[in-house]
Parts: sequence; structure tokens; C-alpha cells
Amino acid sequence: MTAGELIEKADRFKPFIVGLFLLATACISPVDYGPIRHADYIANDRCDPSAENPLNADTSVSQKPFFVVTSRLPDCRTEVIKLLNHRGDKLRFGRFGAPQDNRNAKGKRDGRTIPFSLSNESQWWSHLSKTMGNRDGRVLLYVHGYRETFFTSSRDSAQIARLTEFTGPVIQYSWPSQGQLLKYAVDETNMYWDERNFRKFLTKLAQQSWTKEIILVSHSLGARLILPAVEFVDRNSSNADSSNISNIILASPDVDRQDFERDIAEEILSARRVNNDRRITVYASAKDSALSLSDDVHGYPRLGHPRCFDPYKAADLKAKGLPERCYAAKSEYDIPPEKSGLTIVDTTAVSKGRVGHSDYLKSAAACQDFAAVVNGMRGAIDGRKPTHLSYVFTLAPADNDEVDHLTMCQRDRG
Repeated sequence: MTAGELIEKADRFKPFIVGLFLLATACISPVDYGPIRHADYIANDRCDPSAENPLNADTSVSQKPFFVVTSRLPDCRTEVIKLLNHRGDKLRFGRFGAPQDNRNAKGKRDGRTIPFSLSNESQWWSHLSKTMGNRDGRVLLYVHGYRETFFTSSRDSAQIARLTEFTGPVIQYSWPSQGQLLKYAVDETNMYWDERNFRKFLTKLAQQSWTKEIILVSHSLGARLILPAVEFVDRNSSNADSSNISNIILASPDVDRQDFERDIAEEILSARRVNNDRRITVYASAKDSALSLSDDVHGYPRLGHPRCFDPYKAADLKAKGLPERCYAAKSEYDIPPEKSGLTIVDTTAVSKGRVGHSDYLKSAAACQDFAAVVNGMRGAIDGRKPTHLSYVFTLAPADNDEVDHLTMCQRDRG
């Protein structure tokens, strides 16, 4: 058997092997309840602040400029409250700041901490309303993806705020991802478990009279949390068009592409809502090895990975001299909307990082495009190159190979 035949044979069985591997690792390393009763973690009143004492510990808003809503289980046994990777008993509300370096006497990094405190829920909403009122009613809501801890998602939330220079409040929704490579199945399970919590929160946020515009940003598996929630709000909102959920950004979305085409895009991007300025921007990359693996595990392509499931379509593209990349199709309308509801930005040529799964925070070109989209720009943004599809754009690498991507993305290099 030739080397080429061996490779072809291995590729044929790759989805099966990957599936068995993930199943085996899930069985070998199940989620551990831990040596402490979960009820003991939340027994202290610090977990449920009263209206008279709305914020725990340090109340300095300057140290905790960001808002957080979480379904993670908190550990309130000490004054320094931590958010664990277990499921919590209810949604909790708080404030946090960017992660800070701890250094020892020799000046070397010795761990990191996050300025964080839980808040009384009613006080939290009151403070959010005042902050949004001072910022024209705009808010950015970020939902993280797979393999995240509260530390890593807080780091990314803070980077998004810096990168986009967003002037309104930034809210992080933190669900109980395990933060471990071999816990994908657990993360997927916890994400589905949290759907009701998130949709209730998004509904309440969208229905506030002072909420004028919600910019929804999700990464990876987080897209599977926000898309059905938007559909739920659309169906149940007193605002028939839910037009304040206007700008939806899906970075490397781990979503079934065909499901998005058939159901999600049709509902969320109805002609009426698109004409009211609802739009979705998808960042996708053919170099995203995390989504390539998800393709194999689930059997069908992900929205954020432009692999052609249909080999005949790939062959047709090749025959036309086009890249063999397949993207989600636009919704079909009886009467097309006046505006464009779906934009796909292909970051393959500018992909950065070991797995190419976070280009919007690691690649200078993708970072600049992402910041522009958050701030309301659309269409022919500088740096985008048109393709044979009117709604798909590519990003080209800079002429200067010495671009400092960390600096351009305002990433903490500490």
C-alpha cells in the first residue's frame, strides 16, 4: 500500500477515531463533584449580597469597570470570591476588572488575580441602567466559548473593550465551561443546560426601556447559546421586531452550518428585522483546526469553518479557479430586504495562533475588522477584499511581515 493510500485510508476513518477518542477521554476523566459540598460554597451571605450591602469587598467601580452575569458556582468561603467550573444554583450578578499580574520579590510572575465582586441583582440592574443612560443606551454583551475559565474569559472581555474602544458598558456572560481540552462534551452539555438562564437574561436586557442597542459577540461554542436566545426574544419581546438586538457577531462559531442556513438565519434575519438594521457578521477560517475537529466529531461542517461537505461543489469551485471553500448561504426572501443581513469574513489568509480559532483577538487584520464591526461599520470596510459571493469577504495579510499583532490587537503581553 502506498503512502497516499495510507493517508486516504486514515482520513476515511478520522471522524470515527476522533469520536472514539473524545468519548473515551470523557469516560476516563468525568467531572469531579469535589471534596466539598456545593451548598457549603454558597452558604456565606457574600454569595447573595443584600440591597443594603450591594457589593462585596472592594466597591471601587474604577477597579471593576465591567459587568458580569454568571451561572457558575461561586466559592464564597473567603473574602476573595472565586467562580468555579461547576453549575451554580442560579444566575448571579457582579463586577470585575481586567486580570492583574502577581509578582514575587524577584519581579517574576507569581499567578494572576481578577478584581471581582458579586452584586445585589436589583442594584446591578440599576447601575447598568445609569451607565447605559450615559452612553446612549448601547451595551456590548460577550459570550465565551469552549475551554474557558472565568480568568480567560475575563481576559478576553477586557481585551475586547480595549480593542474596540467601546464607550458603553461591557457585560460578560460566563457559563460553566470546564477550561480543559478534554472536556468538550461536558462544555457542550453545560452550554445546553444554561440556555434557559441566558435567554431569560437576554430577554430582560432587551426589554428595558433604556436599552437602545445590544451588540452581541460570541466565540466558538458561545454562538450556540446566543442564537436560540435571540430567536426566543424575537418571539416573546414586547418589541415585535426586537430591533435593539441589532449587531450580532459570531467569531469562529461552532454551529452546524446547515442548521444556520435552514432555521436560524431565516428566523433571526427575517426581512423585517434586517430592514430594522439587524445583521450578523461571521468570522470563519479554513485554518481553524478546532472547528475542523468539531466538523469530524459532529459529521457536518461548522459555520466558522468553510470546508466543502459536498465534494462536487468543491470540484466545481476548483474548475472555476476559485478556492475550495464553502460558506453558509444567505436567506431566501419573497421580497428581499433593502439592507444586507449576513456578512462572512474569511480570515484564512491572516490566521494566527496555534489553532487559528481566535483570529478576531490575535490577528491584526482581523482585530481591526472586528473593532470596526462592533462600532457599527459594515460592507466595504478597509482591508476587506470582495469574493465571487457578494456577502463574503476575505482579509489579506499586511505587506509588512513585521506587524506586531499583539500591539495591534491591544493584547496584554504581561
